[in-house]
Amino acid sequence: MLFDWFTVGAQTLNFLVLVWLMKRFLYKPVLDAIDAREKRIALALADAAAKKAEAQKERDAFQKKNEVFDQARDAQLSQLKDEIKTERQRLLDEARQAANALRVKSQDALTSELQTLHQDIARRSREEVLAIAQKVLTDLAGATLEERMVAVFAQRLRALDDTAKAGLAKALENASGTVLVRSAFALSPAQREAIQSALSETLPGNSQIHFDTTPDLISGIELSANGWKVAWNIADFLASLEQRIGERIQEQSEPQVQPAAPEKAA
Repeated sequence: MLFDWFTVGAQTLNFLVLVWLMKRFLYKPVLDAIDAREKRIALALADAAAKKAEAQKERDAFQKKNEVFDQARDAQLSQLKDEIKTERQRLLDEARQAANALRVKSQDALTSELQTLHQDIARRSREEVLAIAQKVLTDLAGATLEERMVAVFAQRLRALDDTAKAGLAKALENASGTVLVRSAFALSPAQREAIQSALSETLPGNSQIHFDTTPDLISGIELSANGWKVAWNIADFLASLEQRIGERIQEQSEPQVQPAAPEKAA
């Protein structure tokens, strides 16, 4: 078999031409396309990474803002709760003070009303007792109440013990012999003479008596000289009656004035 070098050379040349053609027109465009694609992919990946980083950054910033917002909201809620609690306590204190003031005012008004009622009852009682005593003395003894008072007072002057007489005598010396006799009613000349006579029997001597009318004595007579005095009136007899009336009024008023219930702590 003959070896044809021309054919071998031609085929080799054809192969080389084919390789050059493939490299020139096929491989290089393919490699360039692959390189370009790899670059685009790399750029896309870099862009995606940048966007991811940016998104992460924005996410972190948003999360931080949310945390700051939550903290601010919690702080405002806490402050609002404190303000509500303080305002509630203030309103409760004001309501408690107003209730206490109203209760004290009501108690004061009731106490004043009871005191006025007590005084009115006591005054009416004194008036009724005096009127009854006047009528009884007039009907039974044929004398007025004033006449009996003068007689009793004169009798009391005559019945003074030695100590009382000594005190009265000393008071008269310091008062230059001037004696003041006050009565709840105007004394007649005869009644003044009876008192003068009783004083002269008790303490012999010249004692000048000045008579005065004082309704506050409650139908009584009082003799005084330089701070020393001897008196008789029916106030002492009415005191026990007035006390019993006052106790009765207090018993009737106690159920109306109930003690305030203790306030519950807020």
